[in-house]
Amino acid sequence: MTGASGRLGPSLVQALQRDGDRLRQMSRRGTGPGGVRGDLATGSDLAQAVAGAELVVHAASDPRRAWEVDVAGTRRLVQAVDRGRLQHLVYVSIVGVDRIPYSYYRAKYAAEQVLLASGLPVTIVRVTQFHGFVDELLATARKGPVLPVPMGWRAQPVDVRDAAAYLARVARQAPAGDEVLEFGGPEELAVADIARAWAAARESGTHVVSTPFPGRLSSAFRDGAALPASGERGQRTYTAHLRD
Repeated sequence: MTGASGRLGPSLVQALQRDGDRLRQMSRRGTGPGGVRGDLATGSDLAQAVAGAELVVHAASDPRRAWEVDVAGTRRLVQAVDRGRLQHLVYVSIVGVDRIPYSYYRAKYAAEQVLLASGLPVTIVRVTQFHGFVDELLATARKGPVLPVPMGWRAQPVDVRDAAAYLARVARQAPAGDEVLEFGGPEELAVADIARAWAAARESGTHVVSTPFPGRLSSAFRDGAALPASGERGQRTYTAHLRD
């Protein structure tokens, strides 16, 4: 598995563990139990990391170096896998990469195309934003007692453990090929309502202000481009996440 040390990684490692299986957790440093060294950005040690693998879950990503890591790194991964043994490669993408005009999303979509054109047995799973990531975005956006949020934006945040359990189940199934799967949280929410719930949970006295944001990116979020059109849903709500 790539991306074992990321936001999704620890939950996905736990979900993928099964008696009798050897799970390799690839990272640039290759530390920890089951850790193997492999660098998507340079290709260093990549072939050794995936040698003989029958299942690869590709969860690594770097928004700051997306074209280098996500796109070129995925090409390197395609070249490194053992085509004679590989039975399934699952790629973790993001809901809306095909509809939202954002550079990082364009890179994720390009990585999807690399895999679809590779001839490998692949499944692409697009997931909505994780609860913890939403928390971080809101904390960054807050300016003193004021929290400005884009007016009309909608989201469907998902619990990372729900997503990990779904991905592990998909990994044990037959490859979906050209059919892109989607997975999101249990409820569609206005971003302003998410922000109010977040502020209330912290009893911070923060005032949420819905602010008009112009441009194509904002239009895409208002039109629901970040919402899954189909697929399964997680169970844990954002309210439950805040309560815990």
